[in-house]
Amino acid sequence: MMSELKPAVVLGIDTPIGLAIIRDLGSRGVAVTGIGRHAGALGMSSRYLHQGLLRASGEAALVAQLRALGRQLGPACLFAISESDIALLNRHRASLSGFALMFADEARMTSVLNKEQTYAAAARVGIRVPRTEQPTCMADVLALAGVLRFPVVLKWANPNDIAATLADAGLALDKTHYCDSAGELAAYLQPYEQVGIYPLVQEYCAGYGLGQFILMHNGQAHYTFQHRRVHEWPPEGGFSSMCESLPVDAHQGQMAHSIALLRELNWEGVAMVEYRHDPVTDTSALMEINGRFWGSLPLAYHAGAAFPWHMYCLFGMGEPIDQQAYRSGLRCRFIIPETKRLLRILFQQHAIADRTLAFRRLPELAGFLADFVRPQTRYYVFEWRDPMPLLADLGQMVVTIGRRLLYQGRRA
Repeated sequence: MMSELKPAVVLGIDTPIGLAIIRDLGSRGVAVTGIGRHAGALGMSSRYLHQGLLRASGEAALVAQLRALGRQLGPACLFAISESDIALLNRHRASLSGFALMFADEARMTSVLNKEQTYAAAARVGIRVPRTEQPTCMADVLALAGVLRFPVVLKWANPNDIAATLADAGLALDKTHYCDSAGELAAYLQPYEQVGIYPLVQEYCAGYGLGQFILMHNGQAHYTFQHRRVHEWPPEGGFSSMCESLPVDAHQGQMAHSIALLRELNWEGVAMVEYRHDPVTDTSALMEINGRFWGSLPLAYHAGAAFPWHMYCLFGMGEPIDQQAYRSGLRCRFIIPETKRLLRILFQQHAIADRTLAFRRLPELAGFLADFVRPQTRYYVFEWRDPMPLLADLGQMVVTIGRRLLYQGRRA
């Protein structure tokens, strides 16, 4: 029998990730305090939120806010959503000792944020990694352009480390960027010569996104879940706008590799190991590891894969957990990005960066509408038992659009 439940604090309730954590913990009787950037944050309206607070401004003020909250609550579990917040809290880890921290420490986060470290570990455990090159100057770029197979995908080895430098130089920090030719590659990378910092250049891998989600503790996988990306925003690849839960016995060999990779990295906590899976060749190539709660967490929540609760039990309460069955074949939609994806396919296919992709407009429109009545469809924000976050979000959207129209009218 579990002892008295500790309260939980969730920093970052402005997104569907934070909302899913609130719902998962709050529906099980945990008193959840959520911290958001504004009063209209998604999680503020959830029936499962015990207390909602506005985030203090500035690093020192936020840490002081959390320490005061810790003194008020007593022993509690602290969840953080974004990589930037996890990095901030890790800098003050010693002063937050009153909390059980539900995120990985700085060394482990570095091992997954730095793609070169991640890919090296993957190679050691036998996971296929796409050919990846790190240019250091434009001469490298021009040399690579002569030998690479196009299209290629550009991504940063450790975006958090170079974000400020790029911003100071007025340069873009695109999570991913596609180049279809040597000329496009050279033109895109030329502006980065001024700072001498370049993204990784990676071979394109065909297929769909395969996510394997694992809760690790003391070298053991205590819970696993997996999904495939049905749709992405942008359409050529980004984050899931609709995903589907896969059976636990699918991709078993790849799951074993994912667990071995996290064990190689001495990982503790939740992680998403993301692949590009080619169903034609039945092979998977590693894209990255997300060492935090991931964007499609609402799908896991709706499917019964209760990662926040399991992490709370294992790391916060010291209680064992079981690999309870979850529902496969369930789909979850992030409706705003899903709508943006549809509009691009219907009216702006020329803007889709990956020229290898082709979409049929009428079947895409029919599928979009059919999913509204599909019994196995769920949503990132909407839930029948907890409808207010959606209603509040729609209200915020109406206010924002109204203010924008009023501003444009005044300027005219």
